[in-house]
Amino acid sequence: MAKALLVLDMQEVTVGKDHAKFFSYPEDTLAKVNSVIEQNEGNLIVYIRNLMKNNFINKLALVKCFDGTKEAELAEGLLMKSDYIFDKYKGDAFSVPAFAAFLKEKSVDEVEIIGVDGGGCVSLTALGACTAGYRVRLNTAAIGTMFTAKRDKYYAKLKALGAEIVGA
Repeated sequence: MAKALLVLDMQEVTVGKDHAKFFSYPEDTLAKVNSVIEQNEGNLIVYIRNLMKNNFINKLALVKCFDGTKEAELAEGLLMKSDYIFDKYKGDAFSVPAFAAFLKEKSVDEVEIIGVDGGGCVSLTALGACTAGYRVRLNTAAIGTMFTAKRDKYYAKLKALGAEIVGA
């Protein structure tokens, strides 16, 4: 069996040089994520982008991230160690059937999750992974979090499900 490193939502809109002002992650978030990517060379590395559907309601949103825009691109400076990139429109990456099928095809049984946000997509994807039967590891050294109250609630739930939470 195999391990996959899942790199979530490390996009221009969230952590890029000109990121949306709404997102306030520590300046070293990208460097910490890159460090974990380097440590996982040899493992399967998968990048996941969070996108918005391009509809009337979303066009009114303060922060926009539509496919084909600069905001949706993976952040400049993000270490790219594979061409495996999946797009999601919900917090949980396991809501994307092609992504779930890809991991099965690659015989993945363990996932390590890094990226943003610990109180949102990172935790929701971890919950999806637990539900799908994967061994789950959250590496907090490379997880940016703005929504700490939600993160704490999700992490308690994840620990109860057997997820491993490690890091600085």
